[in-house]
Amino acid sequence: MLRIRSIASITLALLGSGTCVAGELDRTVLAMGTSLRLRVEGTDPARLAAATEAALLEVERIEAACSTWRPESAWSGLNRAEGRPVPMEPEWLALLENTKAWSVRTGGAFDPALMPLLEAWDLRGRGRTPSSRELALARRASGARHLLLDPVAGTAKLEHLDAGVEEGGFLKGYALDRAVLRVKERGVETGLFDFGGQLAAVGETTVAIATPGDRQLPRLSLHLRNASLSTSGTSERGRHILDPRTGRPSPAWGSASVVMPSALEADLLSTALYVMGPTRGLRWARRRHLPACFLLNDGRVRMTREFRGLLTTKESQ
Repeated sequence: MLRIRSIASITLALLGSGTCVAGELDRTVLAMGTSLRLRVEGTDPARLAAATEAALLEVERIEAACSTWRPESAWSGLNRAEGRPVPMEPEWLALLENTKAWSVRTGGAFDPALMPLLEAWDLRGRGRTPSSRELALARRASGARHLLLDPVAGTAKLEHLDAGVEEGGFLKGYALDRAVLRVKERGVETGLFDFGGQLAAVGETTVAIATPGDRQLPRLSLHLRNASLSTSGTSERGRHILDPRTGRPSPAWGSASVVMPSALEADLLSTALYVMGPTRGLRWARRRHLPACFLLNDGRVRMTREFRGLLTTKESQ
């Protein structure tokens, strides 16, 4: 099991009888507008360094192609195309198709094409409240229904002139999946990645979910094994999570957490469950046997049976 420690470089320690030398590497970089921390363990420091370097290069590749903060990215080009088909790599077509499918599965609580709404509320700036007319126009231009993908032709297009994809609710998760794959390909069997608060475990470790409103105060502790934990809430950045169905910010009620083998699915599902809210979200997660947890601002905790099974201690509901 991974031992969670704060270290700045590879450290060597004797394990067991002292005949086995183990290495641990801890690296932190800036990526996708937040911090990405990689902690891995193994017996070969050079292998750990090569594995984490491959993971970081993979994250940079994804950000360069998909970040709409970068005007030169393929997805920024798609947003500027004004309805024209844009050549798109099969990997990005498949990713967008996957997110469109999750928009349907979640009843629209998650949506990958909300750029007009983000711009209407200026969520990438200082924030503002749009007029009724501005909000109506943004709602008409938003939604995965405007995103048309053609794998045969290798193109994507947005049929509404003002439509736009926005990757904030899922791209970190996809990048985590790919980063984990890269280190596993190089023989790493134990590690923990933290991408702006979303965790992905290689092997088994113990992690914590913070109290809403205080990221430094742990509320629940759970086992994480070859899976990702994602938590969505509004306590730190304000009401930045939009409800695609109304076009308005979701209420600030607490936080939603979900554990999935796929970091991409954990990422988008924590957003969707937060938008659904603790009552409807819990019902939705229970029907699908998902490990999900809802921490309310008033201190109440709601969770599925599958999530309860991951806890390190019993928690009354």
